[in-house]
Amino acid sequence: MSEEVKTVAKKSKKGWIIVGVIIAALILVVGGAAAVIGIISLVKRAGNEAANGQAESIGSEQSTEETENDSFTGADTNTAINTGELSELASEYEGRVGTGDYNYGEALQKSILFYELQRSGDLPEETRCNWRGDSGLLDGSDVGLDLTGGLYDAGDHVKFNLPMAYTSSTLSMSVYVNYDSYEESGQLVYVMDTVKWINDYLIKCHPEDNVFFYQVGDGSIDHSWWGPAEVMQMERPSYKVDMQNPGSTVSAGAAASLASCSVIFKDSDPEYSEECLEHAKQLYEFAASTLSDAGYTAANGFYTSHSGFYDELTWAAAWLYIATGDESYLADAKTYFAQADTNYKWAHCWDNVSIGAATLLAMETGEAEYKQLVENNLDYWTTGVNGEKITYTPQGLAWLDSWGSLRYATTEAFIAAVYSKSDVCPDNKKDIYYEFAVSQVNYALGDGGRSYLIGFGENYPQNPHHRTAQGSYSNNMNEPAEARHTLYGALVGGPDANDGYEDSVSNYINNEVACDYNAGFVGALACLYEDFGGQTLVNFGAVEEVPVDEVYIDACVNVTGENHLEVKAYVTNVSAWPARTMDAVTMRYFMDLSEVYANGGTAEDITLTTNYSQGGSAVGVMPWDEENHIYYVEIQFAGEPIYPGGQSSYKIEVQFRMTSASAWDNSNDFSYQDIAGTNGGSTVCATHMALYEDGELIFGTEPDGEGVSVTAPTQGNTGDNVPQEDTTTQNNGSQSDSNSVSGDGLTMTIDNQSKSGSGSSLAFFITIRNDGDEAVALSDLEIQYYFTEDGDENLSFWCDYSCLSGSTYTTLTDKINGSFSSLSGNKTNADTKLSITCDSKDALRPGDELTIQVRVAKDDWSNFEFGNDYSAGGADKTALFCEDELILGSEP
Repeated sequence: MSEEVKTVAKKSKKGWIIVGVIIAALILVVGGAAAVIGIISLVKRAGNEAANGQAESIGSEQSTEETENDSFTGADTNTAINTGELSELASEYEGRVGTGDYNYGEALQKSILFYELQRSGDLPEETRCNWRGDSGLLDGSDVGLDLTGGLYDAGDHVKFNLPMAYTSSTLSMSVYVNYDSYEESGQLVYVMDTVKWINDYLIKCHPEDNVFFYQVGDGSIDHSWWGPAEVMQMERPSYKVDMQNPGSTVSAGAAASLASCSVIFKDSDPEYSEECLEHAKQLYEFAASTLSDAGYTAANGFYTSHSGFYDELTWAAAWLYIATGDESYLADAKTYFAQADTNYKWAHCWDNVSIGAATLLAMETGEAEYKQLVENNLDYWTTGVNGEKITYTPQGLAWLDSWGSLRYATTEAFIAAVYSKSDVCPDNKKDIYYEFAVSQVNYALGDGGRSYLIGFGENYPQNPHHRTAQGSYSNNMNEPAEARHTLYGALVGGPDANDGYEDSVSNYINNEVACDYNAGFVGALACLYEDFGGQTLVNFGAVEEVPVDEVYIDACVNVTGENHLEVKAYVTNVSAWPARTMDAVTMRYFMDLSEVYANGGTAEDITLTTNYSQGGSAVGVMPWDEENHIYYVEIQFAGEPIYPGGQSSYKIEVQFRMTSASAWDNSNDFSYQDIAGTNGGSTVCATHMALYEDGELIFGTEPDGEGVSVTAPTQGNTGDNVPQEDTTTQNNGSQSDSNSVSGDGLTMTIDNQSKSGSGSSLAFFITIRNDGDEAVALSDLEIQYYFTEDGDENLSFWCDYSCLSGSTYTTLTDKINGSFSSLSGNKTNADTKLSITCDSKDALRPGDELTIQVRVAKDDWSNFEFGNDYSAGGADKTALFCEDELILGSEP
């Protein structure tokens, strides 16, 4: 063990640190992470019944035993979360005043909070966010296990264990080498809580020897729906590896996560540390005994293991050596390292952890082999190796790849900062590496012309590619137009090679977030905090003011006559604080029957019928204030779930008629005052009708004045939740080129996110709009995109999102097909054709739009050179065929 690491280990055993860790851990277990600062009240969640047999969550604790999942209730029905004094508007700072160019303390605080916003499962009762609720409570039920918990991977809701385990082990490495930074900044309890939350889940995924569940959720199915995690309805299959169908990469990755978790919990929670270590050993043996990824198939196309499994085995063995001191693990690490993919031109990342493993081994052993790889890697990213050097953007970002460029640069910054401070780093390189680390972190925080850390600095991203943060209720990423939540602490993918960036929800190349994106970034911030300090916000949390009613009634007069009134009403659920399902609501219309009684009639003379209903049933006429002849009619929606998950799900319609056998005058009805003067074509917010859930008034007003505070919703755009200094989209360079061609009644627009430079995937966004008078069958259309393959590797095609919108809204992601063929002859800037078709019976009607987002990659994920691609020139160089006839664009 090097002197540098010995010093870190010795510090963690100092008496005052032990006391601090034990106290923090006790508070963590008893009251959750937020209890440490003593400002969060116990949460009271309405309608959140724990399933039979499911262990209750205390802090970040999750049960590792099987549960009876058939009693789970599915989507959570949380209504309000009490977060005490926490607020996103917190402005008071505490702690060491920073001396750096940016406030690294606040950046560290927020970048760790991001992980709490990614949590799946039964959330702790104490939370730092009011727009996340329980979700994924059926995970594992298909295999009879409780696989709830863990983190959602990115802007989607799949739980991919390979990048999740990488995230945990990288965070643990940061705690291991920069413990004091977390302790001083007050973030230790939060980062430890995040690591524990992940590893609690990984333990659940390892129910027996030689079995590991490596994924929950199907990527293709998941990506075909756009909505918040709390109301997911799709099937979420569980995938495992075992001795017959092994997965050494993901099993070894999990072993590394659990072993590193064991290391950082050894002093504060020895029992938990030992539990993690036992699972780590078993998973490591499973991975080492099979040496195969034959069973690791469900993640292909999303998290394919391109580098193989020897790097993960090295990483796991190194952590097991640190955790146990057993020299056999060190010997294993050396053996596996010799067989690993040690490409010094890449970076420590979810797919290849060789650089991280070499950094650990260099500091543990001081041996030249490991030092050489780390220094070759860092030299390539800084001064160059044999005349070759990483690409730098004009504003100074070390740019490796189009997909998550900041993820790579800031993770390299973490490795550079850690290595530069170690005893094994040559003196003449220490400053070079450290200054590189500072420059890359500073680029992300503002030196690049804007902040790329959401909720921090100037002009930070507003609309990341993230389903729950965007808060759609209609299964449409474009509705509402602006994200309803601020995804605090998320590092977005980052700019292109020319510093170009577009803050758009559809820009999943540059504007998506992911758990692995933040991992190295958190580590780099902790390194910089050690030297520069920085204050943190007091009472800060992702706790937003709810700007509009989440549930409301719109209504209008449908038909009226001498003895009747027919009302059309919509019950709408656009909840997002957090999103929730309502499956037992009741609507009331209050009426004054004074004229009926004055003419000798009674309430029994009133009949209630429904003309049209999407699930509501008429109950009848009920008394409210018999003395004053005030009654109400009631419509029940029992058993009809209303949730913010699609056009037919978030809004439900009923048309009901009240008919009198005698006198009738609806103008004096309490509930009529909102809808007076309306007609069947225009509804208004009916604040004098009432909506109840489980007997509790949740919208509207009752005749005695009791009611719920009402703010009329803004359809389609809820506006900003947080005051922003600058919401202008900045586009430096040529990140995306959007242009259109029109003809034959159609307009095709292409937003080409792979126009210049190089990268491992082609990605573009095509919209076809029908401006004509006739419908066009989608199956008759074919898009042809022409490019240069730049090699002879097999190609893969993915449709990440597609929809038909306009007269209707239909998700088409699983209906889009792509095929490749070679072009004959010597074409300019093209040797390959991608043909995109739609296997759907739907039609593109006048006014409708077809939206398609696709990407292409080689099997080995080597780079494309975008500048020599014919269709990178835009829409006029992309061809659209209808019934095999070219109607728009051109061929090469």
